[in-house]
Amino acid sequence: MEMLSSLDWSIIIGFLIFSLAIGVYSSRKSGSSAKEFFLSGQNMPWWMLGISMVATTFSADTPNLVTDIVRQNGVSGNWVWWAFLLTGMLTVFIYARLWRRSGVLTDLEFYELRYSGKEASFLRGFRAFYLGVVFNVLVMATVCLAAIKIGAIMLGLTPLQTILIASIVTVFYSSLGGLRGIILTDIFQFVLAMIGTIGAAYFVVKMPEVNGLSNLFAHEAVQGKLDLVPAMGEGKLWLSLLIIPLAVQWWASYYPGAEPGGGGYIAQRMLAAKNEDHAVAATFLFNTAHYALRPWPWIIIALASLILFPTIESIQTTFPHVDPALIKDDIAYPAMLTYLPKGLIGVVLASLIAAFMSTLSTHLNWGASYLTHDLYKRFINQSASEKQLVSFGRISTGLLMAAAMVVALFLENAKAAFDIVILVGAGTGLIFILRWFWWRINAYSEISAMISSFLVAMVLLEYFKGLAAWHLIINVVITSIVWLAVTYLTRPTKEEVLINFYTKIKPDRLGWRRVAEKANDDMTNRGGRSIKLGILCMFLGSAMVYSVLFFTGYLLMAQWTYFILFFVVFILSGLLLKRTWSALNS
Repeated sequence: MEMLSSLDWSIIIGFLIFSLAIGVYSSRKSGSSAKEFFLSGQNMPWWMLGISMVATTFSADTPNLVTDIVRQNGVSGNWVWWAFLLTGMLTVFIYARLWRRSGVLTDLEFYELRYSGKEASFLRGFRAFYLGVVFNVLVMATVCLAAIKIGAIMLGLTPLQTILIASIVTVFYSSLGGLRGIILTDIFQFVLAMIGTIGAAYFVVKMPEVNGLSNLFAHEAVQGKLDLVPAMGEGKLWLSLLIIPLAVQWWASYYPGAEPGGGGYIAQRMLAAKNEDHAVAATFLFNTAHYALRPWPWIIIALASLILFPTIESIQTTFPHVDPALIKDDIAYPAMLTYLPKGLIGVVLASLIAAFMSTLSTHLNWGASYLTHDLYKRFINQSASEKQLVSFGRISTGLLMAAAMVVALFLENAKAAFDIVILVGAGTGLIFILRWFWWRINAYSEISAMISSFLVAMVLLEYFKGLAAWHLIINVVITSIVWLAVTYLTRPTKEEVLINFYTKIKPDRLGWRRVAEKANDDMTNRGGRSIKLGILCMFLGSAMVYSVLFFTGYLLMAQWTYFILFFVVFILSGLLLKRTWSALNS
């Protein structure tokens, strides 16, 4: 592989300098208080927050993951993550307002707003460590793994060299600028990432080996990978790639960026919004762009990789200097990028660095907010000054990055890590959805679900590998039985806490009627109406976004009948959504 040109290096260095400058620019204001450092003063507009969410979910490992999926299971394999659109739209139309209305600094502070007793405090502290450190570090490590593979293929760097270089700038501007600096940088990084991704896809299609879109889709290595849903005769694929994700996974599993009921860094962005309307609009923009705007450039490059690198062995032969342990289907994406011309390869590398930095910076700030607000301030130093909280947040940022770097050195495949995260979180999602609308759920419900889901996942992975297609359903069923039983066998949340929660959040009376009566709530216009309209908006919004995803694909494939069909679905679902959304807000 030829070395990068001076133009390529100039683009990359210029990008890094600009990112650092944003962090320095934001540092003075972000350091004024913990609320400013972690929520940017709760005064951010919807469009900035929406773009920031999109930039965060466009991590360096995302195109690698999509490539892995497409090479193994075809385009339809992407339903394992496309199904999470339903979760996202549910958050838009039901939970975004509730989160912003709560007024908490982190989504974990919610636990002591919703539940009572020592069990609520334990749950908050445990989740702060479990999500902020264990879960968060695993996710960041998968992002670092992608950087390692990109560095190995495109720059000839060792894993340690790659993650050391890639993390220094990220930690520096994240710890300086706080969430405000991260959001400002995300906007610039997202624009660059999209330019790089689209530019790379355009050039790959023009390569002589590919010779245009029509030849790409007609190639024998690609023909069997083009279905947007699994073929009717593929029963096992229908079950694992379509039925389980659409029927169970989207509401049952916890996954960063697609948490049922909202949560994590998505909740952090909603909490940072100017008001409830901005929180809703930001989340809608995010889900639309995430699922409708970005997938096809990645998919096109993944399909083209089947022509140039039909097998894993062909990748190893082309890149003999790369550690064989790193050669999996996901590494085909950076392998394809090595064919880009000078100048463009600098833009693409800068865009991948941008994707890496935007995701890591958000996870670092989000994880540090848990450690600072939900552990340090809540349990260690309740009288900590704002300056101490910001300092602790900055130190936590560096420690989290160091932990992620270490874990990344032991990972080999992005899809395997994705599957583990999905399975470990299985069964907990229903609680996150229902806890806002059913008064009887308590802290013990969540504690038991969390423990059960983890233990069942470990047993399934170790002793029942032959039932892999059924792992998710088995875990959901067992975990649901456990937490429902625990809910009824333990005492409810204290009445005064429930009344305070109901009065502050104003959830629909459905599921809270008993508490509403004790709170002397005489409102009669809430009895399931808002939930019904919200769910209808969720399905209409999902239909609209899926139709954009589909008609874009069929446009690229020149399948005009399907293109027209899904374009009509897009128009109709959009018009119905506008009408129903107005009724929801009335």
